[in-house]
Amino acid sequence: MDGFDGKGAVVTGGANGIGFATATEFARRGARIVLADVDKPRLEQAVAHLHGEGYDAHGVMCDVRHLDEMVHLADEAFRLLGQVDVVFSNAGIVVAGPIAQMNHEDWRWVIDIDLWGSIHAVEAFLPRLLAQGSGGHIAFTASFAGLMPNVGLGAYSVAKYGVVGLAENLAREVKDDGIGVSVLCPMVVETKLVSNSERIRGADYGLASTSTPALPDTLNVDEVARLTADAIVANRLYVLPHSAARASIRRRFDRIDQTFDDQAGEGWSH
Repeated sequence: MDGFDGKGAVVTGGANGIGFATATEFARRGARIVLADVDKPRLEQAVAHLHGEGYDAHGVMCDVRHLDEMVHLADEAFRLLGQVDVVFSNAGIVVAGPIAQMNHEDWRWVIDIDLWGSIHAVEAFLPRLLAQGSGGHIAFTASFAGLMPNVGLGAYSVAKYGVVGLAENLAREVKDDGIGVSVLCPMVVETKLVSNSERIRGADYGLASTSTPALPDTLNVDEVARLTADAIVANRLYVLPHSAARASIRRRFDRIDQTFDDQAGEGWSH
């Protein structure tokens, strides 16, 4: 994509954290913005802040768990912006704790938001981007936990592995349509993901688990936003802010590759 100037961009989970920082970066580069979030007061505050900086921004309430709300978001975004060039499916939450301690409602809540939210973004926006015929870009926030297993983040990791798989498959399928795809896989960023997850959890779900795994050094959210915007312009599929993740990712694929040798050594020849 040839930059953000004059482009229309939609960001879910846009009222704070990575979503708001990245929307701000898009706006700084000339994009017109629609922020979507389930938290009305914070959404209004975020839009007001962008207006105060002189940016063209709008807010739309949206719970990404529900396809009809995502379709409404797409309708509003195209109405407000005229066209949509960038969709950043960023809304996400975390429930921490061992898999053995996850109840069914923990699983539902994590997967409904972290995985179904991104699927709904594709369902709501991709047909319209294709019909628009001018290319564009779809980006997703996954996690390092979508590339590597993380003890204490099993449910979250399952959902984020799904987001990475969605991005990888989609990238291959829409390349010839001029639509790029990126998936952001950070380790830990300076956001309030855990506290926000507890705060926004709907009344129709059970209590969240409370144990939290040890976290590595964090990265500034504005740095992640800049890297994400750069990746969209460059049409880079993977956005990997933490160089510390590199060795772990390599070891994972080395273990997979080693399995072929192990099996061959045991007489498996197929």
